[in-house]
Amino acid sequence: MYAIIKTGGKQYKAEPGVSLVVEKLDKAEPGQEIVLDKVLLLANDEKVSIGRPLVEGVSVVVKVIAQRKSPKILVFKKKPKKGYKKLHGHRQYITELQVSRINSWI
Repeated sequence: MYAIIKTGGKQYKAEPGVSLVVEKLDKAEPGQEIVLDKVLLLANDEKVSIGRPLVEGVSVVVKVIAQRKSPKILVFKKKPKKGYKKLHGHRQYITELQVSRINSWI
């Protein structure tokens, strides 16, 4: 059984026991359980339910493992023969989740 969920403008495949790294979820503390209800697809054994746009009556329960920053990404710009160089770094805030269960009433 798995579900495709939407959070932070991206889609993720959620299966029980799998860990996910998503964009920062506000008000999420480590150890807390959160219910994600934006489920786009649910696959249960041989039955597949596709939402238009969301599947009704389905939610995914996840446990927050950690709130942290991702590794630094360096952006380097240079224009040849002009002496222009610019180095810029970025670290995105992320939330690490562990999928506990998928609640389905279908």
